[in-house]
Amino acid sequence: MALFAALREIAGEGAVLTAPADRAAYETDWRQLSRHTALCAVMPQSTAEVAAIVKLCAGAGVKIVPQGGNTGLVAGGVPAPGGNQIILNLRRLHQIRALDPVGDTITAEAGATLHAVREAAARANKLFPISFGAEGSAQIGGIVSTNAGGMQVLSYGSTRAQVLGLEAVLADGRIWNGLGALRKDNTGLDLKQLFIGAEGTLGIITAATLRLYPAPGAQACALAGVADVAAALELFTRLRRQCGPALTLCEFIGGPAMQLGAAHTPGGRLPFAAPAYVLLELSALDAAATPTATLERLLGETLESGLTQDAVIAQSTREAQNFIAMREAVSEGELREGGAVKHDIAVPLAAIPEAVAAIEALVAEKYPDCRLNIFGHLGDGNLHINIRPPAGQTLASLATRKAAITTDIEALAVARGGSFSAEHGIGQFRLAGMRAHKSAVDLDLMRALKAALDPQNLLNPGKLLPEKDLS
Repeated sequence: MALFAALREIAGEGAVLTAPADRAAYETDWRQLSRHTALCAVMPQSTAEVAAIVKLCAGAGVKIVPQGGNTGLVAGGVPAPGGNQIILNLRRLHQIRALDPVGDTITAEAGATLHAVREAAARANKLFPISFGAEGSAQIGGIVSTNAGGMQVLSYGSTRAQVLGLEAVLADGRIWNGLGALRKDNTGLDLKQLFIGAEGTLGIITAATLRLYPAPGAQACALAGVADVAAALELFTRLRRQCGPALTLCEFIGGPAMQLGAAHTPGGRLPFAAPAYVLLELSALDAAATPTATLERLLGETLESGLTQDAVIAQSTREAQNFIAMREAVSEGELREGGAVKHDIAVPLAAIPEAVAAIEALVAEKYPDCRLNIFGHLGDGNLHINIRPPAGQTLASLATRKAAITTDIEALAVARGGSFSAEHGIGQFRLAGMRAHKSAVDLDLMRALKAALDPQNLLNPGKLLPEKDLS
């Protein structure tokens, strides 16, 4: 095929995978819920190669699926139905181009993993604050393209808040170099914002300049047991009022979710049983600070008042990492034990208890054989509401009810002033939510941007906006 020969001329003989067995891992999402074929998977090694590939495909009318670590939960980085598309995997663009310890910035290529960026920052005694369980596989290009969140959005904001500059290849193959590191640059439209959260539909991110922070000098981590999500929210409110920005992590994990995470964490062991858990972290820049003593005092007060039922403060870095690992293992545990109908909602903080109560009532009434799993980022209102199949069954047993479950959960969130997708994005799996909950003006603006930047609809087709909405 002439296309394959041209791609090999650009990227190299071994960088173009055409055999079905070789393509398979790139065609399937992490949860193995979506699989559609591509013509090939190609792995360029430079921005210039990406640009040449895009220009080639634009001339041939071949669509392109940009792909990073393929750790997303909405099938945004794998082919959608339709064929005549290639997968452009960016894992070979993995260099750390620069680190400025004075300006507190790091410039990394799209294929650099989150772990590699965090490690590079740590070696300079800096912090890159985006953190989640898939950091060993998730790549910077995908993280920026989906505006990923994570457990420290409470203090630092989502990925959008960390991006100072971008380099991207446009749909016609031109390279836009916006890799500035300035905090202030008021010279027209902030073009980088177009590509953050656009899921590769407006351009292919090839590098990013990211904000760094001073590394904490002292930290303390604790696991507290609470009666329910209302008590968890009250605990968060008290700690935020007394600790302010020192509270850098506050996660809610329902009892079943925490048990699942512990079961799938090597050496995972819950220090006590509770109906629900709150994972907390206090941080201080000063190495002489005593966040552990602060946590001891504050949690002691909540134990005396009955707000918390039990609490354990990590006595070592290893124990703190174990607490966090159990929280991060929940999604992996779900997948290993049959999967779940996953939802990534956000509601205003004050609405969390009532929203959770409504969801519990909904599941008990309409889906009583299913198991409800709730966990998430309490401090920013983002909860993962996952519906697991009956014990011993797989996700396939919910196939006929999956769409109805999702419609119900998303509607509950939106009715309370919330979002049906807080951090996972849209991809292929949240298109129905876009139709149902985004206004006509929202969709018209998105269509206009897509038509202006990608008039042939070559970049990541079938994602973010339904195909029929692009006419």
